[in-house]
Amino acid sequence: MVWLLLYLLYLPQPSWQGLVENAGRLLLLCVVYPVVEELAFRGWLQGWLRRFAAARRSLGGVSGANLLTSLLFVAAHFLYHPPAWAAAVFVPSLVFGWFRDRYQSVVPGILLHIIYNSGYFLLFLTQRLTS
Repeated sequence: MVWLLLYLLYLPQPSWQGLVENAGRLLLLCVVYPVVEELAFRGWLQGWLRRFAAARRSLGGVSGANLLTSLLFVAAHFLYHPPAWAAAVFVPSLVFGWFRDRYQSVVPGILLHIIYNSGYFLLFLTQRLTS
């Protein structure tokens, strides 16, 4: 619903030819990176942190492991993205981490991350990719 609302607000004019020409790039951004990031951050790091009792405690449904993982996820994004964009991944990261804690699996987070990135890149960056 968020992507539909944003689409209606911005009404982007994507170039379908450009999307096809950049399909490999979009595949990386929308599928490969989310899978790798979820396996590394929520799978390995958050899973490892949850071994510690203090990291399993939660405040408002957010575990310490999720909070620390999300902060490190944001820090990693500062390496390659402008500050505002890097900081903007904090809330989605908490959501992906909540699903990791709730279902004891990275699969829901991977699927959500793919949907999130796909919506973002297809809505906002297709014009940049094609120009």
